[in-house]
Amino acid sequence: MLPLHLQPESHVPLYVQLRDQLRALVHSGELRSGDRIPASRELAVQLGVHRTTVANAYAELESEGLIQGHVGRGTYISGLPLKQFTPPPRTNGNGHTNGHGAIRWEALFADERGDEGLSRLMPSVPSGTIAFTKASPSDEEFPIEDFRRCCSAVLRSAGRRILEIGSTDGYEPLKRELLDMLRGEGLAVRNEQLLITNGCQQSIDLICKAFLRPGDSVAVENPAYPGAIAIFSAARIRMLAVNVEADASRTGHLGLDLDALETVLQQNRVKLIFLTPDFHNPTGTTLPVAQRRRLLEIAARYQVPIVEDTIYGRLRFVGSPAPSLKSLDRLGDVIQIDSFSKIAFPGLRVGWCIGPESVIERLRLLKQSTDLHTDQLAQAAMAEFLKRGYLARYAAKMKKIYRARLETMMEALERYMPEDMSWTRPEGGTSVWLTLPAGFDSAELLIHVRERGVIFVPGRHFYFQHPQPNTARLSFAALERKDIIRGVQLLGELLKTEFRKRQRGARDESHARVALV
Repeated sequence: MLPLHLQPESHVPLYVQLRDQLRALVHSGELRSGDRIPASRELAVQLGVHRTTVANAYAELESEGLIQGHVGRGTYISGLPLKQFTPPPRTNGNGHTNGHGAIRWEALFADERGDEGLSRLMPSVPSGTIAFTKASPSDEEFPIEDFRRCCSAVLRSAGRRILEIGSTDGYEPLKRELLDMLRGEGLAVRNEQLLITNGCQQSIDLICKAFLRPGDSVAVENPAYPGAIAIFSAARIRMLAVNVEADASRTGHLGLDLDALETVLQQNRVKLIFLTPDFHNPTGTTLPVAQRRRLLEIAARYQVPIVEDTIYGRLRFVGSPAPSLKSLDRLGDVIQIDSFSKIAFPGLRVGWCIGPESVIERLRLLKQSTDLHTDQLAQAAMAEFLKRGYLARYAAKMKKIYRARLETMMEALERYMPEDMSWTRPEGGTSVWLTLPAGFDSAELLIHVRERGVIFVPGRHFYFQHPQPNTARLSFAALERKDIIRGVQLLGELLKTEFRKRQRGARDESHARVALV
């Protein structure tokens, strides 16, 4: 038998685990060109998985040219093992061989656990594909002329100075505009409590470096934003899962399970609580106001700070905005991170972090040793964009567009999805969380629907514990309404076909049992 060990609890799909392990056996030389491997049905029985899992792994390896199936004869290794490849000899500056082999760079990497969490959220999209993968604005809607005017105004007024080294805590005109914007939203913040960052991703990284050491514990939503999971994993932080609940009535409420959170805090020494209370990525749920107050009470009781990611908070389309945790915070227990990337230009990488002065000063010093400061021209352009009122106008326009796209998504799901499906009904944000019947794996479903020109993000990529393979995130922000309808229709048709296949299989199995009796 082949030395294959699949981990059902992993966030990596089973077929991907199998594919990668078989590929590694070839590269190590344990499997050689001409060796026969088990048929998909045989290997599925050995591993205790569905035959489709093995078939999907084999299909990808065959597309790589690593294996070859022969009707009536079986499946064989067709690629050369990696160890048979001899690298060219290294040469000195004169082109002469120095007698040593090429450096094996992979052996020098400090951390061999490379994480693909973020790359899974941003796959390459073939032309003509309907991609439910992008949870940020479409570049087709960017107000390029307004932004060009802002850049020109900055270069005329600031000139070469804007291209000099700047202040680590941020470009002062941008900080002033942000403070005014936050004040208008009911959040009084002083200059010393605000740090400009390269987006929320850097904010999370700086907070991790400031507060956490390897082995420390953080309470994190499960499922959660893969970017946060990647940062905590790389820092060897112990992540404690707190489930995110979606309302059975599909209203998009509930969010973090606070009873479970309190149990986690009772049983562990937790350094931070990390969550996204508004239009949570990936489920789209929003924590109600009463639950927000209770969360603050729990955090205060156990003396654990909260990191609140409000990146989707301004994208509410229905109902009244809920106050942020930071605006409800009376004790200074909350650090809030935010960014322009969901309401304006994700490529500029301009975000900010709000917290107690001592925290911001510590983060500033860490940022200074990381990148000195966020790009000055990008900051200055965004300051001008805010000052001229362009951001408010653009955000209002995009909210109308997003709302129409969300309504289209809801209508399409109701019309085309099989009866046994469920999904969240968010009041804003950019994504809907889809739940398939138990036993389905959305990662395997993706392989088939991708052939029809539709892609999405399988739900298991958002879990760091107890992954739910029968879930998926469908993001609608960057899609035209006609593409949303067509994409959901194709996905629904495929699911209905799979449902019928399983029903036929169940009936055949039942008849076979009866015949045996």
